[in-house]
Amino acid sequence: MPKKNVIIIGAAGRDFHNFNTCYRDNGAYNVVAFTAAQIPDIEDRKYPAQLAGKLYPDGIPIYAEEDLSRLIKELNVDDCVFAYSDVPYQHVMSVGALVNAAGANFIMLGPKDTQIKSSKPVISVVAVRTGCGKSQTSRRIIEVLMARGLKVVAIRHPMPYGDIAAQKVQRYATLSDLEKYDCTLEEMEEYEPHVVRGNVIYAGVDYRAIVRAAEKDPDGCDVILWDGGNNDFPFYRSDLHVTVVDPHRPGHELTYYPGNITLRLSDVVVINKMDSADAEGIEIVRCNIASQASGAVVIDAASTIDVDDAAVIKGRQVLVVEDGPTLTHGGMKIGAGVVAARKFGAAGLVDPRPYIVGRLRETFATYPEIGSVLPAMGYGEQQLKDLEATINATACDAVIIGTPIDLKRIIKIDKPSTRVYYNLQEIGRPNFDMVLDDFVKKHNLG
Repeated sequence: MPKKNVIIIGAAGRDFHNFNTCYRDNGAYNVVAFTAAQIPDIEDRKYPAQLAGKLYPDGIPIYAEEDLSRLIKELNVDDCVFAYSDVPYQHVMSVGALVNAAGANFIMLGPKDTQIKSSKPVISVVAVRTGCGKSQTSRRIIEVLMARGLKVVAIRHPMPYGDIAAQKVQRYATLSDLEKYDCTLEEMEEYEPHVVRGNVIYAGVDYRAIVRAAEKDPDGCDVILWDGGNNDFPFYRSDLHVTVVDPHRPGHELTYYPGNITLRLSDVVVINKMDSADAEGIEIVRCNIASQASGAVVIDAASTIDVDDAAVIKGRQVLVVEDGPTLTHGGMKIGAGVVAARKFGAAGLVDPRPYIVGRLRETFATYPEIGSVLPAMGYGEQQLKDLEATINATACDAVIIGTPIDLKRIIKIDKPSTRVYYNLQEIGRPNFDMVLDDFVKKHNLG
């Protein structure tokens, strides 16, 4: 039978993983292209021959998703595989309609064909939307396991925005490794909180090679923790699947892809941010958990906020810099920085929009709902320069840094500033001590 021509529709993450697990060495298919969305400057590149395998000696081109309809016709495409996350169902089916109208099949691969089995017990931490508090949940779980003397190796959902071939397998154990691999701001925000707490984290492109390296990590490995990105379902078969939901966005756990999948797969569901959410939102989320994941353990939690120096905030007009993806494709109106501004008595928030420069203008044009906070965009060197210039041009008394890392380590801020810290705090029982005690006993790790 003739090979089927395939386009994988992605955003430099799940798309590459789906190719590696289902198509790379599969002679029944010919992957003619990737298309890219969400991430700037990823199109007009190639998935490299070094990773694409023997069937693709020239690599595979990456195009902008806006060219999808034309590509389907010009390349005689049979199947289009949807492979990115944190999008509403309406968007998914709009892409599906475009694909079908152009004559191709619209396909969404599931866990059976894409999940890899590890030789170590795997805990997966995922969320129904970007910005739910997944990373702080991962840190809490690692903290509990390390207190029991276990070696935890984290593996992060991919963010290969640079040299894809060089990013096949990356190991981060020290802050110097962030420089070694020339990380973007978004990568630093995910990796740095792990390494400063003393655990190793892996990431990259080839997640079969990554997990095999993690299993044999030179510092030891008792448990693999999948630190999932966006709201994607895990790349690995999970022995314990933890999903974080956000009562600030009630109902999104039912209407976003693949966040609803992560909820349905849950062994444990964390209702985060209960300290700042209203009762109605909490109740809606609780009812939806009961309807979609009735067998899951539900942990109530707060996202506790602290700052380096509250005096920098009190009574001042402040510029709030928040985690970029949380505000952009995560769709949040506020983050930890705004919560800190309110908690510690800021006189008001300064709108950065009159002062934005360079590529940040594109970000606000694409996501006009961001409003009067500044997303810390840093997919490349120019975006970091634009971020620095915008912060320093903004007429404010002080800057609140609401990102997971200290921005002052990588850009120069010429105003008084303070960093926000946020951690998961379970409310009552059940809690992670109970859940992980059972996990440790089940896998004879104690």
